Parts: sequence; C-alpha cells; structure tokens
Amino acid sequence: MLILLASETARSLRARHHRSSLVHNAIVMNPLRSLGSLLFPVAALVAALVATPVAAVEAGQPAPAFALPNAKGEIVALERMRGKVVYVDFWASWCGPCRRSFPWMNEMQQKYGARGLVIVGVNVDKKRSDADRFLAQIPANFTVVFDEAGATPSAYGVKGMPSSYVIDARGNVTFVERGFLDESRAVLEQKIADALAAAKI
Repeated sequence: MLILLASETARSLRARHHRSSLVHNAIVMNPLRSLGSLLFPVAALVAALVATPVAAVEAGQPAPAFALPNAKGEIVALERMRGKVVYVDFWASWCGPCRRSFPWMNEMQQKYGARGLVIVGVNVDKKRSDADRFLAQIPANFTVVFDEAGATPSAYGVKGMPSSYVIDARGNVTFVERGFLDESRAVLEQKIADALAAAKI
C-alpha cells in the first residue's frame, strides 16, 4: 500500500512538473516569438534600403549639398558657393585618368577663376595618406576636400573615377562628365564657359 501511494505521488509530481514546464516555456517563448516577428520586417526593410542603389545625379537636377574638410581642416560647403559656377570633381589616388585631369583643372581654375569659377576636387580615398602622396606628385591649384566616409559620392550616385559635375550659380547641375578623355577637354571647357556666361544674365 505504501509502495502504491509513493508511486502515485511520484507520477502526480512528474505531471505537475511537466505542466509547469509547458506554462513556463509558453510564457518565455511567446514574447520572443513576438519580438522576432517585429524585428524581421525591420531587418528586411534595412536590407532593402542598403541594397537599393542611389540614382545618379544628372543634368537639370539640384546638386546635393556637402560640407567637407580641406587639408587644413577648414570646412568647405557647397552652399557657400552659391552665385558662382562650381566644377565638382570626384577623384582617387588610384585613378589613372585623374593624373591627366588635374593639370587640366589647374589650367581651368587659372583661366576662369577671376570670372567666378570654383573647382572643388573631392577625394574619396579611405586613407588620407594615399591622397597626400598623389597630391605631392601632382599638386592641385584648386580647392581639394576629403570624404573618407564616401557620403558625398554616394549622394551623387558616383560609379567611377573621375566623375565631374558643372554646377551653375543657382546650384543646379548643368553637365555631367564620367571619366576624363583628352578629346573631351574642349567640350568640358565650353560647358564651364556657358555656365559662367549664364551667371551674368
């Protein structure tokens, strides 16, 4: 009789423990499942945003604003150049055509600077030292700023180096040049001259 009672008691205790475990698991797991159901759409949205390519800026569109440091740490802001024609050139130390575009940009800055042209070279190297070595070999006689984070080329939808944008006195892009070809120099200079002429109207 004692043996039967002990056996029944043991089975009863095991059954209670099993039911208690089920209740505990339900309490613990349900919030986790709910949290997971909330986090999954958020993660999917973030992934979609990251995967979505930024549309490249084209002629006729407003130029995305930027404020970047120059070699002295001074902030150069596109907004402060309103009223001038700005030639924004994205470049990198590893860019072969940039070695040819820099002397040309030096020439353009010297030729048209007094008429209101401002050339801004935006360096996109991850290491500032790489840009410094390039500039030591090929000096820039125009404004150079640095964007190691890559936010500005991303805003413009830059796909390759160099990429250049002629921006008129009102802050709108009037011409886009991707790459740099010697035979395109005359066309680029004419686009700059046209923007300068329009700024006086």
